[in-house]
Formats: sequence, structure tokens, C-alpha cells
Amino acid sequence: MNQNLKLFQSMGADAFSQAVVNIAPYFSSIDPQVVDLRKGYCEVFLKKQQKVLNHLGTVHAIAMCNAAELVGGMATDVSIPEGARWIPQGMTVKYLAKAKTDLTVVCDANDIDFSQEGEIVVHIDATDEEGTVCFTADINMNVKHES
Repeated sequence: MNQNLKLFQSMGADAFSQAVVNIAPYFSSIDPQVVDLRKGYCEVFLKKQQKVLNHLGTVHAIAMCNAAELVGGMATDVSIPEGARWIPQGMTVKYLAKAKTDLTVVCDANDIDFSQEGEIVVHIDATDEEGTVCFTADINMNVKHES
């Protein structure tokens, strides 16, 4: 079992979320709360708070990109074969509606074959409290297997 998945299961969501921002400090800029993590799936709660707002008072586009990279990376990390490595190569985003509330950011990659090597595209949705998808992202992950 993947080390991050073991940590999530043993530490619980709150302690794991804090560990994530300690390991990758940039994510602390959005205070993500990892809600669920399992093979092929990661869900994060992104609270609408002052530090993630834009000039319109809605969640900033780059805060949503940050959350997307987190969920896409975590879903990939817990799904690739033991010993494989990954790195994001690019991200295509769409801003579909103003993010006026807290957001649920999800990467559901259960239909992806993570045993393959090379480019794998993971999809992310950020949904507001009313169920409106405010943002989507497709992240190209470069997966390499151990030689």
C-alpha cells in the first residue's frame, strides 16, 4: 500500500491535512482539508476565506488551481504502481462559474489505468455548496516506472 494512503488511514483527515502542508508548504496558502483519499480518488475541502479571495470576493482562480494540483497529485500518487514516480507536466483549466462558497474539489480517477507509463490525464472538478461545478482542470501527469 502507498505510504501516503497508509498515513491518511492511520493519522486521520485532520492530521494528514496538516502533514501535507508541512511537506509541501505552498499548499498552506489555501488551508486544504483532505476529506477522502483512496486509490483512484482524492477529495479536498477548500474553505472560502479571506486569503483565497479575489477582488470580487469569490475564490481566486489560482487557489482553485492549487487545490486541483493537490487532489490530482494525491489521487495519482496513491494509484500508481509501487516504485513508480509522477510529476505534473501541464494543466488545462476552465472557470465555469463564480466560486461564491466553500468548495469541494475532487479527482475521481477510478476509470484510469495507472499501470501504464507516460502521460496520464486526471480530471478535477471544484463544486460549490449548491452543487454547481465552478471549475474544472485536466492535469497531465508524467508517470515513470522503476527501471
